[in-house]
Amino acid sequence: MSYKIGLVGKPSVGKSSFFNAATMNDVPEGAYPFTTIDPSVGEAYVRVDCAAPEFDESCTPNVGVCEHGTRFVPTKLVDVAGLIPGAHEGNGLGNQFLTDLNEADVLIHIVDFSGKTDIEGEATEGHDPRDDIDFLEDELDMWYLGILESGIEKHETKYQGAEAKIEVDLAEQMSAFKTNKDEIKQIILSLGLELDTETWDADDREALAREIRKRTKPMLIAANKMDTPEAQANWEEITTDPDYDHLTFVPTSAHAEKALKTAAEGGVVDYTAGDDDFEIVDDISAEQEAGLEQIREFVGEYGGTGVQQAIETALFDVLGSIAIFPGSANGSADEKGVFRDCFILPEGSTTEDFAYFLHSDIGEGLLHGIDCRSNRQIGSDHELDHRDVVEIVSTN
Repeated sequence: MSYKIGLVGKPSVGKSSFFNAATMNDVPEGAYPFTTIDPSVGEAYVRVDCAAPEFDESCTPNVGVCEHGTRFVPTKLVDVAGLIPGAHEGNGLGNQFLTDLNEADVLIHIVDFSGKTDIEGEATEGHDPRDDIDFLEDELDMWYLGILESGIEKHETKYQGAEAKIEVDLAEQMSAFKTNKDEIKQIILSLGLELDTETWDADDREALAREIRKRTKPMLIAANKMDTPEAQANWEEITTDPDYDHLTFVPTSAHAEKALKTAAEGGVVDYTAGDDDFEIVDDISAEQEAGLEQIREFVGEYGGTGVQQAIETALFDVLGSIAIFPGSANGSADEKGVFRDCFILPEGSTTEDFAYFLHSDIGEGLLHGIDCRSNRQIGSDHELDHRDVVEIVSTN
């Protein structure tokens, strides 16, 4: 199981630059619409404090790496082609984009906070980034509304026996969004609506579609090009606007991250993704040094370039995922090594969920778990916390 983080937004805002900076893959970049035509999938990493040192061990990662006590755990990053207004009606590449988006568990909306690209992705000056935020949310809401309306129509036109329930029919219609009847029912009631579609007006349906979208496709805003004065001015105004309190913002410069990673690969700087500083370790020209010092000033002020921070915030804070280490209570190693794995699980996962995650046979034979830090037995319904080290005891 690997979570997919979707990069979304209008053309020419730096989505491909962000993707390349995060994965160091060679996806074409360009300041024109539809640079990315097909979704590109790459491997990015999230940082997790390694548990091995607490057991006086050195880890041997099966995937990813561990540097100075920090595990870099892989996750999937999907760069979806740029959306334009009216995509839900088929404009641009339309529903292809939206279908591709549905493969993602959480979205990072890349927004040009400098205001130098208009709503169509063309070069301009003074564009309000809030228009971009609004347009994408509106497009997704209208996409959800169309599917919701189809579910309502099916519910209202089919035979209504005693067992017919709107939450069941809508959950079936919207199953692609990984929702279920219990969540749909809870959302309907949370909006103060009755479980009777005949009592819903157009505003109710739009509100319901919007709330289902927020729950099933959570989103983070990567405020890109924050190394420009225009973006910094927009940041202060937008992040204090109460209309956007429901969103999480991360100041970002994909350009700075790509420059640092390229310099690190060339042996020019010592830099690890997510760091808020770096060291120049090779002779460079005065012009190169000046450029790197500008980047140093930015990462020092904002705590990094924002690329790594956006990925981690999306996965752990917005989506609420947790990292779990399979372990043994005595910390012993075998011939394959110790602390080889670190898995990302959904928020609220239990010992039983973890057992089934490892293998269905292990889940079916689950007896109990062991919290390897305390060496205490934990039950199958015990809710796990981020960075828990758990041994599963199973008959299988």
